[in-house]
Amino acid sequence: MIEQNTAETFHARLKGRFYGMLQWQDLDVLWGRVKTGQWFFYQVGEELPERTLGGKELAVRIDALDQLLRQDHDFHLCGIVYADHVEQPTLIKVYDPSTLGSMCGSSAAPTPPRWVLSTSQPAVIESHVPAPNNRRRWWQLFQSA
Repeated sequence: MIEQNTAETFHARLKGRFYGMLQWQDLDVLWGRVKTGQWFFYQVGEELPERTLGGKELAVRIDALDQLLRQDHDFHLCGIVYADHVEQPTLIKVYDPSTLGSMCGSSAAPTPPRWVLSTSQPAVIESHVPAPNNRRRWWQLFQSA
């Protein structure tokens, strides 16, 4: 269980400044940086990850997420992935193309990201938009691996 103080710190970071990966090639560079580290990979609405992923296990999940994003967000621009730092990211928010809603927070209940990658333990993110069944099935593919 995550301590309240740690959860508050995580949520404060989640609301902090982020940089969008506007171009798909920006996302390619970001994924290259992520794949070299150890990351908690969290799908909002599912259980918090208990351990970090690295190496091939992380690369497989990043590649699968990248494929899903490019397939479901078939636009010239990316614009649905945000990192706290471009060169040395420690927190990444990935929005689900199927439930974009209001990402910027200008509405009373902004849509949270569907996936979060973090170098520190994430806290539970509440969502008023449940994960569609296809996202739950996609996530379950990795839980049995």
